[in-house]
Amino acid sequence: MNSSQGLSDKVKGAVSKVKGEVKDQIGNATDDASLQAEGKMDKLKGEVQQGIGKLKE
Repeated sequence: MNSSQGLSDKVKGAVSKVKGEVKDQIGNATDDASLQAEGKMDKLKGEVQQGIGKLKE
């Protein structure tokens, strides 16, 4: 596989995880369950993207 594609997926995954963590924390601080759930989904998406990136390398 192409390692640059794997790296791209790993970077996208890291960004999604960070974005998800921010949403999760803001949702937690403001008692916004919807935003918190969205953050958890973004973190999960990021983990999946990073896993795909590792497989491509």
